[in-house]
Amino acid sequence: MKRSTSQMIALVGVVLSLVQFTLSYSYRNCIEDPNSSYQNFSCTRRGARNILKDIVVDLPPSATTLTISFNKFKDIPDKTFAHLPDLTTLRINFNHQLRTIGKQAFHNLDHLKSLNLSCNNLSLLNSLVFQNLSSLTFLSLSNNTLKGLKKKLFSPVTNLDTLILRQNLLSNFSEVAESVTPLQKLKKLDLCCNKLTSIRHSTVTSLPKSLTALYLCRNQLYTLSCAKTFLGNINLLDLSYNEHLPSTAFKNVDLRHINYLRLRSTNVTILYLFKVSNVRATQIDFSGMGLSNNSQLEEFCKLLRSKVKHVKKMMLGNNGIRTLWENTLSSCPPITVTLDLSRNFLRNISCLQFLKGQDQIQSFSVEHNHLTTLVSCIQMLPSLKNMTEISYRYNRILNVDDFAFDQTPNIKTLELNINTIAYLGRKALKGLKNLKTLRLDNNLLTDLFNDTFEDLLSLQTLNLRNNRIAVIFYRTFFSLTNLTTLDLGGNKISHFEKSALEGLKSLKKLYLDGNNLNQIDSTQFRVFQDTLQVLDLQRNQIRYLSECVRSPFVNLTKLRDLKLDGQMPYGINLLPHAFFRGLSSLTSLYLTDNHITNFATDAFDDLTGLNFLTLDNSCAGVVQLQPGVFKNLRNLRKLIAENMGIQNFSKEVFGNLTSLQVLQLNHNVMQTLDVEVLEALPKLRYLDIRNIPFSCTCPNNNLQNWTLHNKQVQLVYLYNLTCPGETNIHFVNFDTKVCFIDLGQYLFISTYIVIILTMLIPVLYTKLYWKMKYSYYVFRSWFSESWRRLREEEEVYEYDAFISYNSADESWVLEHLLPNLEGNGSNFKLCLHHRDFELGRYIVDNIVSAVYGSRKTICVVSKDFLRSEWCSLEIQLASYRLFHDLRDVLLLVFLEPIPERQLSAYHRMRKVMLKKTYLQWPEPDCSDPVQAQELFWNQLRRALSTGSSRVEELGEKGREDKDATKHSENYEENETMDDKRHHLLA
Repeated sequence: MKRSTSQMIALVGVVLSLVQFTLSYSYRNCIEDPNSSYQNFSCTRRGARNILKDIVVDLPPSATTLTISFNKFKDIPDKTFAHLPDLTTLRINFNHQLRTIGKQAFHNLDHLKSLNLSCNNLSLLNSLVFQNLSSLTFLSLSNNTLKGLKKKLFSPVTNLDTLILRQNLLSNFSEVAESVTPLQKLKKLDLCCNKLTSIRHSTVTSLPKSLTALYLCRNQLYTLSCAKTFLGNINLLDLSYNEHLPSTAFKNVDLRHINYLRLRSTNVTILYLFKVSNVRATQIDFSGMGLSNNSQLEEFCKLLRSKVKHVKKMMLGNNGIRTLWENTLSSCPPITVTLDLSRNFLRNISCLQFLKGQDQIQSFSVEHNHLTTLVSCIQMLPSLKNMTEISYRYNRILNVDDFAFDQTPNIKTLELNINTIAYLGRKALKGLKNLKTLRLDNNLLTDLFNDTFEDLLSLQTLNLRNNRIAVIFYRTFFSLTNLTTLDLGGNKISHFEKSALEGLKSLKKLYLDGNNLNQIDSTQFRVFQDTLQVLDLQRNQIRYLSECVRSPFVNLTKLRDLKLDGQMPYGINLLPHAFFRGLSSLTSLYLTDNHITNFATDAFDDLTGLNFLTLDNSCAGVVQLQPGVFKNLRNLRKLIAENMGIQNFSKEVFGNLTSLQVLQLNHNVMQTLDVEVLEALPKLRYLDIRNIPFSCTCPNNNLQNWTLHNKQVQLVYLYNLTCPGETNIHFVNFDTKVCFIDLGQYLFISTYIVIILTMLIPVLYTKLYWKMKYSYYVFRSWFSESWRRLREEEEVYEYDAFISYNSADESWVLEHLLPNLEGNGSNFKLCLHHRDFELGRYIVDNIVSAVYGSRKTICVVSKDFLRSEWCSLEIQLASYRLFHDLRDVLLLVFLEPIPERQLSAYHRMRKVMLKKTYLQWPEPDCSDPVQAQELFWNQLRRALSTGSSRVEELGEKGREDKDATKHSENYEENETMDDKRHHLLA
């Protein structure tokens, strides 16, 4: 059986997701909530064009909540979520290009309970699109372009209790009614902001009996046209903002069960509605029903009194009411809970005299009107002792006079926020001893006095945010002993006078953010040091120029939340040593948007209980965190260190964060992360390393391998991390083949060889120096032209003997040796270096040619000879011929007695002496030196006479002339023989 294309895509998706999930703990376009354990995922603003391949393909099967928003895909293919069977909540909203959904797109989502498809571009839904969602209880299709609904569209979702269809293009209510008829558990149906003109129905006789809330606001209704009992079970009916809906539309419609009917901005007349409808008057919201003047209100109240004995909530907002007379509402039945006059045009309510007779009201709201002042009401009637809540928000109140609330002494909540109050009378709040919440935020207050709040003994929350207060005067809050929350944020406070916060013995939360404080006065905190839990000092002007500053928090042992973000204009800059001393209970610390140049190693030492620390944008430029800066933060669970310019990620800095679960490092400048450090964080579950310039080179080979194979730490958008300057190459797949060389093995071998050579070279130098040097010269000469010529003419020699001697013995050679071997009737041709070596030629080549160009080599041995390196080379060459070429070529002549122990160092010399007989020049003190010398020369001539033939005689005269010329040239030199050799070599 062939599979369909969509099935194959789904199958591939499942396989890819399983493979991907086993390789690494990261997702291409989704982020997992670090506290959800593979369950909650958000895939927002990723620009994904294919929901299957780009988003859900690598999500784990354990996912239960998934949000896919602000992407660019146009459709949802079949079985897109087939590999996510445990999903219970799915949000696919704000994807404005989404037009179509496959009929099996939600296949296998049997446990899905909530599906949000709002704010897309869906205009038509397949009748089978929800066929697998039997557990669904919530469905939103709002803000789409739906023009119609298929009859059986919602039949499979039998457990649905909330259906949101607002802001579409639906115009046929009968079609809607037919589609929701099978939903026998439906409780809420929202059809606001469509194009319905009526709720006419054809085949459907009634809505589901379970439906109790029906929203039809902002349509184009001009009639209801429904059966009498069609709305019989509805409790909440919203028909507001249907401008053409008349009162006659309710004729013959059963509304007995209505508990709340909203008719704002319709054409319904309340007086006529009472005549034609059986709706209970107490359940109507009378807002926006045209009751704009006192006569209409009085008539309305009389009619209402005739129908009911009392009213819980009287909603009269948005009626255009401008004034209220003293007895306007006295004709109304008693209002027991709420009176709402919001969104009218009231300019003055005096002292609530229009409420005469309505002394049971508990909550009064006059928001969004035009009130400009609250006048003094001392000893004025009525006395509304039951009133506990008053709201004057969103008016134009400039001043509140003394005793403005004298007629409402028992109020617990007073909202005066979002006005223009510039003056608050010192006695304005007089008598409000039961007040618990006072909101004065977003006004123009500049001064507070020590008697402003003197009667507010029960006050728990005081909000003065966003005023223009510059100074807190002496004992301003002295009476507020029960106050737990004080919000002074967004003012211009530069300092507190002495004992300004005196009396705040119960204070737990103090907000001072957005002021002009340039220092933290610890003496002011003394009064609530045992109770304060939250201190907000963001966006002030706090900075330090010295590290030697006593901790201002030393006594705040109960403080749990401290905010120091964004100090103006340049940030804190310098964080003094032990700045946070005393904050042993602190769990959250905010230091973002500061420009701290250096963190002292003991900066966080006292914060042993810290769970949350944010340092993003807290440094100026590049920062080198000191080793041990986080050493005591062993309970830290979340660290945000984004855009800090961090260079180093070392164990010395981060290694002690053993409880860390979330680490955000994006937008830093480190080149790599030490994998050993990451592995030293046993509880780490979430790591954000986006926008870090990791080099795609071998130093990051281990990091790449770790990111691909770790199964504990979620890497945020790992597969989207690119190499610096290479947008097409990603960090997870840059080439690492060249990094797999076993450097350890090569280093071991190299080190081993170096050690062995270090041990052998001195020995070889001592024992084999000349042998190696000789071999080198022989090898080099082997390739020279003269060497090859000599090898070809093995038995032809130019000289009878080469004389090897030291320059110190030159006089003996010239006075004795030369005359007795070349003169006195002897016919030997000798080679002497000063006479016969070729000028300009390497001296080594001359020596080799001389040794191999002579039948014999005569070494004139003396102590100076033994010390000469050149003489040693010459005897080495001759010895080579003696031992290796087996030629009788070496003659040793000792000019002086040399003990054998001195010859032991010259191994080659002793070896020759053991094999060959040597000649000793007679001592001068012998018995007959003349005869001894004659014997010496005879023996030497005889030794020279044996051996190979020499080169043919040249013309006697020509040779003598040549020899004479060489002899003359060399004797004009004043250099020693050793110097001449070095000169020739150069």
